[in-house]
Amino acid sequence: MNILVANLGSTSFKFRLFRFDGAGAAALLAKGGYERVTDYGKAIDDCLAELQAGGHVRSPADLHGVGFKTVLGKNLTGCLRADTDERVIAALDGFKEIAPAHNPPYALGIRRFREKLPGVPLVALFETAFYQWMPEAATRYAVPQAWYEAGVRRYGFHGASHKFAAERSAELLGRADIAERVRQLYQTGPASVASAATGAKPLRVISCHLGGSSSVTGIRDGVAVGTSMGLSPQSGLPQNNRVGDLDSAAVPFVMKTLGLSLAEVERQMTKEGGLLGLSGVGNDLRDVRAAAQQGNARAQLALDVFVHSARHWIGAYLVELGGCDALVFTAGIGENNPDLRAAICANLGGLGLELDPAKNGALRGAEGEISAAASRTKVFVIPANEELVVARETLRCISAQN
Repeated sequence: MNILVANLGSTSFKFRLFRFDGAGAAALLAKGGYERVTDYGKAIDDCLAELQAGGHVRSPADLHGVGFKTVLGKNLTGCLRADTDERVIAALDGFKEIAPAHNPPYALGIRRFREKLPGVPLVALFETAFYQWMPEAATRYAVPQAWYEAGVRRYGFHGASHKFAAERSAELLGRADIAERVRQLYQTGPASVASAATGAKPLRVISCHLGGSSSVTGIRDGVAVGTSMGLSPQSGLPQNNRVGDLDSAAVPFVMKTLGLSLAEVERQMTKEGGLLGLSGVGNDLRDVRAAAQQGNARAQLALDVFVHSARHWIGAYLVELGGCDALVFTAGIGENNPDLRAAICANLGGLGLELDPAKNGALRGAEGEISAAASRTKVFVIPANEELVVARETLRCISAQN
């Protein structure tokens, strides 16, 4: 079966085409994308033409499903049919103010795919799905009840990435039972995952998705117990140009002190904060690192704040989990920056976590273990594979309804 995964941004369209054999094994057939997209209908046509030219599909009938890595839905999460379930677009529209860079493009893109590929199953895998079983205490803010009922709570993001980290780290630690049950998590719920660990030591993983946007998630037996991102993707660690965590009193303060409108405050927090705001150099970590190496104090501060925040959240989940069997680094920054990994893991030997400097320094963009032989906690670099997770869940969702 051929499953197309569509990744939609405010002005971008990226895709990957996977082919699954009868045993459920996936092969990546093609990938590509377009920038400065103004017409998603045309982008879809261009994508299909590219796939046809490459000999991967002859017509839309050769596509058995399209999966979307949707971000956040109001009163809705999980893995759902987007072509037949009207709640999906309604949920995206309901939270478009919370995720303005993500929800409107996905809602528009799904509508266009419905028009262009009638009869082809469309599946939305919400990024929040991985967090739907977190303890209530990990989801609640101390806000008035009316705020909570309106939707103000911690949702969590990068769910597909953290789910893949949970699966793969379980495999690397020899816990194939946990890995398989994590793969089935969205179909069976957490009960089957918990049953895998009955009578066995719990499998405790801390997953660090560090990239253009970043989050840290604590995972016990394949189920998230907490995460650094909250109501929106603007929270948690400093992002490339998003503020991350911020005292709520800062908003009325700068409005009064600097004479800013609420709209301008929101724009600055989401466009001029994060690594860009701290460093004054840019929002690309490579540029920030280069400036820091040349003695730019603000750039070095941006790196220090990023490391401090990552350590803060790792520490939180070390306590919540009662230890850690595996610390995972994934996504662009996590996979390709040995110096930042070393800074994040510095002086943790007393907690049983030590890096092997040679292994860490040599590993970029590939999977591998970077912990020292004596480290009680394994440290892995696991390249992100969110699209594969979306493709798998799309296939399962379609197969379950056929």
